[in-house]
Amino acid sequence: MNNNDQLFVQLLYIFHSSGMVALGKLKNPATDKIERNLEQAKHSIDMLEMLKVKSKGNLSDDLLRMMDTFLSELKLNYVDEFNKDKINT
Repeated sequence: MNNNDQLFVQLLYIFHSSGMVALGKLKNPATDKIERNLEQAKHSIDMLEMLKVKSKGNLSDDLLRMMDTFLSELKLNYVDEFNKDKINT
């Protein structure tokens, strides 16, 4: 994996981690608490979607698979958390 690919993986990981924190699946490293912010989580998903569109045709199969995995995980967890809010209201 070349340097640009490694940097791209780090960027994907940043958005994935940010989304998971916003979904309350990981502790916020700044506060050491579980916090939820679905709007922020949606923003992370939107950013990864934009990267996928803008990088179409320029990613290796491995990078595309990683991006798709991160997106799927975030989207499934987002729907789960969104539905929890609907049930509790």
